[in-house]
Amino acid sequence: MSADPFAPDDVHWHAVSRRLAVARRLLTALTLVPVALALVVVGVLVGPGWLALLALLPLLVLGWAWWVIGRQVGATGYAERDDDLLVRKGILFRSIVVVPYGRMQFVDVEAGPLARRLGYATVQLHTASPGTDASIPGLSPDEAARLRDRLAQRGEARLAGL
Repeated sequence: MSADPFAPDDVHWHAVSRRLAVARRLLTALTLVPVALALVVVGVLVGPGWLALLALLPLLVLGWAWWVIGRQVGATGYAERDDDLLVRKGILFRSIVVVPYGRMQFVDVEAGPLARRLGYATVQLHTASPGTDASIPGLSPDEAARLRDRLAQRGEARLAGL
């Protein structure tokens, strides 16, 4: 047995799509770049010119967020075991959610306009306890549909045994 609770020995992790990082980076840039531009305009037109240098702050935050988002998406994954599904997230603050197949009530597949455009979806697992709900973002639509069907099938099989 592994001493690390975040790296079980018998698990093969499936990574999520890098398209998730593209979407998160795009949304972050769409938030921070206008702030930087507004600071430049205010600094040049209204206030002292050095005020425009404050525009570097949102750009530095954007660079840091770009790096963090890449690492976060790289750390996100899922693993199917015989009796349960594992979902991991995080680098600094790690978490693994274990969802027993027999406890699943229903499984959703979601994709907003940006996700559909970039070609990824999110699988949302719902259980009787909100503490064991989990989501797996950044799956290809085919993989999301396959996982939804497989989880529903395994959930029904485990529930029938009760």
